[in-house]
Amino acid sequence: MNNNKIWFVTGASKGMGLTLVKMLLKRGYKVAATSRTVEDLQQAVGGHTDFLPLQMNLSDENDVKKALSATIERFGRLDVVVNNAGYGQVGPFEEIPDAVARQNFEVNVFGTFNVVRQALPQLRKQRSGHIINFSSTAGFYGFGGSAIYAATKFAVDGMSEALAQDVLPFGIHVTAVKPGYFRTNFLSPGSLSTSTTNLIEDYASLREAQESGLKQYDQNQPGNPEKGMDVLIQVAESEHPPLHLFLGKDAFEVANNKIESVQKDLAAWEVLATSTDFD
Repeated sequence: MNNNKIWFVTGASKGMGLTLVKMLLKRGYKVAATSRTVEDLQQAVGGHTDFLPLQMNLSDENDVKKALSATIERFGRLDVVVNNAGYGQVGPFEEIPDAVARQNFEVNVFGTFNVVRQALPQLRKQRSGHIINFSSTAGFYGFGGSAIYAATKFAVDGMSEALAQDVLPFGIHVTAVKPGYFRTNFLSPGSLSTSTTNLIEDYASLREAQESGLKQYDQNQPGNPEKGMDVLIQVAESEHPPLHLFLGKDAFEVANNKIESVQKDLAAWEVLATSTDFD
């Protein structure tokens, strides 16, 4: 284990981000971490000589640049960048207003873009580094009632896949993490938005089923966050880390079911769908 690596973690005042930061510090890594309010972060993590808590607005690229510059100034380099900040948005697609959808993209997608864009100059200069972007199983399979959130995570997944090819010549790795359900506060108010101003009767049964499922799963998720973040740390220490990291038994089940479904569609429509070239 190379615990000389410098980690930069966003969204670290709660959930998986907080678990990761605490585990890293306990194992001797140097960690810079961000949150919307530095006081929440300091209170959640506590004092530590190898910890740099930073207040950062993901939507402000200059603010992101300042946070990364402060990290490099404090620790001298940058090794692992973890884009963990984000929140869930659920509800039938037709009921979610444009402004609500755009805000979810602002945080989950463009916030991630801002961090990656500002981290890359240092990583290219070093000719090394690892960018870890938190996607979701919803970034591989679109669950009903989560179209906007799925769209944000599909965007993160696609960007990660293309970025990995862009930066490979510079010795930089990229991993898109797709966790299943882990027992954090992600399904609780503050991490999950159900904002809508346009309730439609036709979707009442979908809303009721979703609300019931979320309440049932909240704080009953099967995944252990510490075990999940232990896997993430091992991935960051690997010489050949995966581009796609499905995390949890349920994540693997979702992935295998999706792959099987795609393969069935390919086989069923291959002859007709591949008859489109010029003669």
